[in-house]
Amino acid sequence: MIRLDGLPEAPLAAAAHFHALVVPVLEAENAPVVTLVLPEADHTHRAWRAAALGALARALAPARINAVAGGGPQAQARAIAFVEGAPGLTGQLLALDGGAGGEVLD
Repeated sequence: MIRLDGLPEAPLAAAAHFHALVVPVLEAENAPVVTLVLPEADHTHRAWRAAALGALARALAPARINAVAGGGPQAQARAIAFVEGAPGLTGQLLALDGGAGGEVLD
C-alpha cells in the first residue's frame, strides 16, 4: 500500500506530479500487488486517475495495481482489504464516500 498525500489540487498539476514522481517508483518497485491510497478529489481528477491506473496495469502486468480515493480510515481499510483479496482486479479506481459506512461510489 502506498499513501499519496500532498498531490496538487489542480488536475493537470496532480497528473504531472503523479507521472513524474510516483510512476518511476512503481515501475522500479516490482511489487506483485500495489494499492494506492489517493486523497479525495473532485470529478476533474477522475479521468487522469483512471487513465493512469489503466496504463500502469497494462505496463506492470502480471503485477496488480489499484487505487482507493477519499473516505475515512475505516472505509479505506475495508476497500484495501477487498482490493488485495481480489486476485483478478487490476487497474481500478474505487472512489469512497466520507461516511461511516465507507461505501464505494463508482
